[in-house]
This record gives sequence, structure tokens and C-alpha cells, in this order.
Amino acid sequence: MKTDRNEEALKQQILDLVREYYETCHQKKEYKEGDRIPYASRVYDSEEMVNLVDSALEFWLTAGRYTEEFEKSFAAYLGVPYCSLVNSGSSANLIAFMALTSPLLRERRIGRGDEVITVAAGFPTTIAPIIQYGAVPVFVDVTIPQYNIDVTKLEDALSDKTKAVMLAHTLGNPFDLKTVRDFCREHGLWLIEDNCDALGSRYFIDGEEKLTGTVGDIGTSSFYPPHHMTMGEGGAVYTRDPLLHKIIRSLRDWGRDCVCPPGHDNFCGHRYDGQHGELPPGYDHKYVYSHFGYNLKATDLQAAIGCAQLKKFPGFVERRRHNFDRLFHALSDMEDYYILPEACENAIPSWFGFMLTCREGIKRSRVVPYVEGKQVQTRMLFAGNIVKHPCFDGLRKNEEGYRICGSLENTERIMNDTFWVGVYPGMTDEMLDYMAKVLKEAVHV
Repeated sequence: MKTDRNEEALKQQILDLVREYYETCHQKKEYKEGDRIPYASRVYDSEEMVNLVDSALEFWLTAGRYTEEFEKSFAAYLGVPYCSLVNSGSSANLIAFMALTSPLLRERRIGRGDEVITVAAGFPTTIAPIIQYGAVPVFVDVTIPQYNIDVTKLEDALSDKTKAVMLAHTLGNPFDLKTVRDFCREHGLWLIEDNCDALGSRYFIDGEEKLTGTVGDIGTSSFYPPHHMTMGEGGAVYTRDPLLHKIIRSLRDWGRDCVCPPGHDNFCGHRYDGQHGELPPGYDHKYVYSHFGYNLKATDLQAAIGCAQLKKFPGFVERRRHNFDRLFHALSDMEDYYILPEACENAIPSWFGFMLTCREGIKRSRVVPYVEGKQVQTRMLFAGNIVKHPCFDGLRKNEEGYRICGSLENTERIMNDTFWVGVYPGMTDEMLDYMAKVLKEAVHV
């Protein structure tokens, strides 16, 4: 039988080979003009692979020591007390919204038929939980070239049914957090910040610089490969509110009332001495359910990758800003052809992408195929206008389930004329300069 020492030596040998494997098989080749330039890509080294294999050798698989380390480290980075790792950014948005429907929130809970102010120009899973629950999204137009909610329309969107505002920071550009936050405070509304495309962005508010996702009641992040950092699939929900944290954990972990970590029984010391609902006295607290929840936990394998990524993350943010600035400077003489992106006032964005809106006379339908044909990957602003998608066919037909406040003029413009290219931290200056050259050529096709 192997001794612990022999096991440790064997494990170290495996991990050393993993490092060697990375250096031999995963080191990226130097970019040559004409190579495909993706809008986003994973940026990693041997540490992510070593952590992943280390976790695999332990074979705990579900949430464990790496999950605990990541949640603590990520919360510390954000400057919030509570963070819960989940299996995707979409799950993070689901839990964030559903937490606000909890009976524990009493009169502030969101009920079916209550309204949530949001925008139609963005990713569908920011608004999907609202509709899936039976609440009503109220769509407000956005501004160009910031591509975030037009805050002058907030009062018009308000009704006696409004309970919350749920918005994403578009492609790393913070929305006007002060105006939105103050509006929510004045009217007693919840604020959910979908921070999935903006991790590392900062906003100056109340005399100090805060990270986006930490100003509202709940923030969410995604760790899908194109995002600011990755663990393959994965997401996080974070808050400063202990009650919201309790609800978030319950919803993530099957809806249970128990807070015992995986693999630990009777962590609270009161497993068999409580009275819950109409259950028999002393019913096993590990199987008491206070919410209709889900199982949305991530695995420790994912968390292991995230722990290595988080250490590199500040450098990722700086490189994204450098890449954005270089591309902006290179395209500064193209404002007759493209509307260039603009940062929100009082914000320091952690840019996810570089947005371009074609001016009148320039057709996106010609520009994008040319750019793609030159091996530069592009993306739309996700749904463009979610209300125009097939998932809304039934809602449009019955004229129920959502409300549009005023005109969505800029949202329509984005759907028709806007696209974006990447600024991910693996891009070199040569790649950025080539992209600028191609984007300049494209308007003359």
C-alpha cells in the first residue's frame, strides 16, 4: 500500500508533467497577418491546467476547497462580504432575480404581475427570469454611443407595480449607476446589476471608486470562455445583504434551509432540534426546504481554474483597456463612417468589446461580411432588440407579458446598424492594427 509520501510524490510528478504538456502543446503560436482574429478567447497558462488536474486527482468533483477559496477571493476582490459560485452567468441572473421573489422579503418581494424596468438591447438571460416567473419586463430605450439605458426615461417607466430595475453594463461600459441607484432608492426598488460583460469596470460614486456589480443590491458575473475571466462554464452572484445571501444560497442549493457545506453534517449544531413549517418537530434540517430552488452549483474543477484566473485578472483588465484605447485611436479618423463607443461619465470601463454603429449611408450588411472575410470575427449586440425575436411571438400576438415605455428608436438602430469586435487580453498590437485597417477598408466596399 502506498504511503502518503509516495502519493504526494506521484501527484507532484503528474503536475510537473502537466506543466510540461502545456509548454509543449498549448503555448500559442505567434500571430501572422491573415490569421483568424476571434472576438474573444481564453487567456491562460500552465497554472490553470495544474489546478484543474490537481482538483481532478482529488476527485471531490462537486463544490469543495477550490470553490471555497474562489468565493472568498472573488468576494475580497469585489469588496463585498458574500459571493456564491454557480454554474453559469445565466444561472446567476436567474438566482439574482428569483431571490427577490422570496417570501422572506415580505412586502418587498416581487410577485407575478409586478414590473421590472430593463432594456431590450442586450442578452436574453437578463430578462428571461422576469418572464419565466410571470413578472413583467418594462423596456426602456438606450443611448448611442454608450449603449446603456436612457436614464431620462426612468420616471416614465415607473408605475405602481414597479418593484425592481435589472440592467446589464453593456460590453463593459457601466450604465449611469448614480442616477439609476438614486432612482431605485427614491422609489424603494431593488437594483440588480448584470455585471457579466463588465467585470473589473469601475464607477465613481459617493466620493469613492467602486467596482460595478457592487453598487446595487445584487451583482452577477459570468465565467464563460469569452468573458473577462473564465472557468469554462460558471458564474457568480454577490451581495452585501446577509438576508439576500441566505436566499441566494438556498435557491442555488435545491431550495434547502440548511447552510451546511457539502460533506459536512450538522454544521449549525441544530440539525434535529427545530420546528419547520408543518413538519414533525426535530425533522432533519438538512432536508428542510424554504424555497422552490434549483441545483445550480459549479464543480470544484471549474473553481480550480477560476482560482488561477483570478490571480491574473487585474492584468487582463489593464490589457483590455490598452487594446480598446489603441483601436479607438486607430479609428479616430473614421467618425464620418462609424459612431465610435463612448464611456459613461464617472466610469473606467473594463471593456468587453469595441462597438461600432454604421452611420447613414454605410450598410452593416456590407461591412460585416467584408470584415469577417478578412478573418476578423464580429458580433452583434446580442439580441439587438429582444422583443423582435421568435421567443416573443406569442407575447406579441397576445399583447401581454411585457410593456414598452415610449419608443425604442435607438434599440432599433442598434439592431440594424451596430456590431462589435473584440479587445480581449490575448490580442497583440499587431492584431489590433490589422483590425483597424480592415475596418477602414470595409466602408469603401
